[in-house]
Order: sequence, then structure tokens, then C-alpha cells
Amino acid sequence: MMRMGGKQMTRSKSPLLVLTLVLAALSLLFFFLFSFRSDGPTPFSDGPLHPNPIYKPETSFVASLERFLRRPPPSDDLLFNTDTQRLYADPYYPLTMPIRVYVYDMPPKFTFDLLRLFITSYKDTSNLTSNGSPVHRLIEQHSIDYWLWADLIAPESERLLKSVVRVHRQEEADLFYVPFFTTISFFLMEKQQCKSLYREALKWITDQPAWNRSGGRDHIIPVHHPWSFKSVRRFVKNAIWLLPDMDSTGNWYKPGQVYLEKDLILPYVANVDLCDARCVSETQSRRTTLLFFRGRLKRNAGGKIRAKLVAELSGAEGVSIEEGTAGEGGKAAAQNGMRKSIFCLNPAGDTPSSARLFDAIVSGCIPVIVSDELELPFEGILDYRKIALFVSSSDAVQPVLEAFHIFQSCSTLGSGRFGLEDDGW
Repeated sequence: MMRMGGKQMTRSKSPLLVLTLVLAALSLLFFFLFSFRSDGPTPFSDGPLHPNPIYKPETSFVASLERFLRRPPPSDDLLFNTDTQRLYADPYYPLTMPIRVYVYDMPPKFTFDLLRLFITSYKDTSNLTSNGSPVHRLIEQHSIDYWLWADLIAPESERLLKSVVRVHRQEEADLFYVPFFTTISFFLMEKQQCKSLYREALKWITDQPAWNRSGGRDHIIPVHHPWSFKSVRRFVKNAIWLLPDMDSTGNWYKPGQVYLEKDLILPYVANVDLCDARCVSETQSRRTTLLFFRGRLKRNAGGKIRAKLVAELSGAEGVSIEEGTAGEGGKAAAQNGMRKSIFCLNPAGDTPSSARLFDAIVSGCIPVIVSDELELPFEGILDYRKIALFVSSSDAVQPVLEAFHIFQSCSTLGSGRFGLEDDGW
């Protein structure tokens, strides 16, 4: 209980539940806003930004990050005064009381220095992963940690959502946010240098009094790439992890490290531009491909289903299967292919999830998800069955082909277009 204005008020008994709702709204807003490419202001431009679905900010990760690093940080006094005013002016908004988050002010080597490392090296296209994908593109699709942190520390006029209040006294906090960029450090630092930084970050985090009071159970750590923070994750397993999926196969997370009662799944940032309502209308008559896939045809673990699907589907009428990576040329090819297709195949990657799902959604292409044990972002709130088809790996090949034959038998609308009712796509 706490007293305010002579009244006793009860704090939310489940800050994690409230956080889930907040991050669901914030992630969806980021997901759709950050798929736009525009010449307007950025979330860190001089003009205010409001959660207005009509407003189309320039939300390229690189463009936003460049502006973010050029601007001086806002005054602590200004942030304290505005957040305090929000906190106590209307305590019933938005969910009885807003969730209170304390954002750690970590040394620059864990935050700003890593962002600068990205921005000074992102044009180095020779930096590739072992399977040929550009490292910086991979970092961008896992950049939800940047967007979340940048919003938390932004001035009030530039906050995207008002459901979270940043507090400046630890004793007022429901949750504690650790703004360490674990994915950037993993991909852009030498292996031993990265491990050393992980150990330093671990010591810094676990030395905090608030961590020791709760054992880390009220701390949020972004671990959005399955390799990030891997060498020390076992020491912070009680914390709330921000993940791309649960990966219950055990290939990436040890048993007992991740589970839905503790952690949160956040979406990938789409690699392609948003196909908005006008785009959907313009591309409707040009969607002549029944099923489209572009990506790596051979993957590990659960992604082995890709090779089987390719063997069965290659050459089928209306099906386009292409090998490719996520570089600039690959992005353009994937975007073009998805905007010409009705269905987009989304098999598992090395983990149960894949950024391709979110590329398909923003492209107006109906996802066909072939991935076992997949946990989607906020699926307890969002009904993905309304926008996607789900097929288990064991049933994938024959049922998929049968379904496509049914669609192919539908009456066509226009030249070469498969007959499907327009359901808002």
C-alpha cells in the first residue's frame, strides 16, 4: 500500500503482467512505425512524436541511431521533474497506476560505446556471419533493445507510449532495466574481448543493491539474439529476459533458463519496408505468386525442415523458392517477392522463430508458419490464427500441397491471380 493525497492506493500485484501489456503495445507500435521509410522527423528529432497511426516518422535504425548519438542527453533534472509530475498527477492512468521502471545508468562501454561501434562500422558489408548474412542487418532485426531503451530515456515530449514512468529513485521502482547491448557486443567485438565485456557487465549488474535484494527477479535484461550474453547467462537466469522465442528444443537455452512465466518474447524488427493500405491496394492485382520463400535453404536444428519443404515444393505451379541472404540486394528481392505473393512460407530457422514472419506481415503476405514449439510475441493477447496458417513440421509437406491445390482450384480474379477474398490484406 502507498499513500497519496490522503488516499491509500494499492500497487499492481503483477508488474510483469502490466509490463507484458505495455511491451506488447510498445513493440507493435515500434513494429509498424519502424517499418516505414520516410523523410519526416525521427523519434529523436526536434519535433514531438505521438502514438498517432497516421504519423509516419523516419524510423530507419541507422538514421535514428545517428541522430540519437549526435544529440546531447536530456537534463536529468528535466527528466526527473516531468516523470515525477506524470507519476503523481494522475495515479489512476493507465492501468490503476503506471508501471515504474528504473533505468540503470551503466558505464558507456556497455551502452553508448557499443552504439557508436555499430554506427561507425555498419557500412562494412564484408562483415558476414558464417552462413553469409550481413552482421549489421542481423543486429538491426534484433534492435528492439535500442528502441526500448531510447524511448525509456527520451524526454517526455518524445516518448512513444505513456504507459511506463521512468523513476529516478530505486525504492520507487517496480522493475529495473539493464541497458546492455548484448547483441552488438557479440557480433562486433572479438570473441575474447566480448567475453571479457560480458564478465564486466555481469559483475556490474550483480553488484547493484537492487539486484541483491531480489536476486535479479525484478530486473529486465535484453537477450534478443540466442547467442548474446551466452557465456554468463546462467548467472542471471532469475532475471526477466527479452527474447525472440523460447526455443524449448534446448539448442540455445539451457533447461530452466527461459520460461513464459518469467520471460517476454518481443518481435523482430522487420527487414523490409511496410506495405501500407495504399501499397496493399496497388499490389493486390499483382499478387500472382501463390507461395513465396527467399532465404537460406539449409539450416540447423529445427530449420532442417526447410530442405524437405524445398524438395517437395520446388517446381510446383505458383510456388517461388529462392536461395538468398539479407543484404541490400536480398532485402529488395525479398520485399519484391513478398509483395507479389499471396502466401509466404515461414519455416523455422536455426531457432523456432524467424524474422521472415514479420517481413511477411508488413508486406501484406499471409504467413504459412512451419515451426514446432514456436512461441510468438504476446500470443496470449494476439490471435495469430486470424492472419496466418500454422502447419506442424511432421504434417508440413503433404497437407501444405493439398491446401495449395485447393486454393489453385478457386476461381481467379483478374489475369493470373489466384482467387482469394480480400480480408484486409
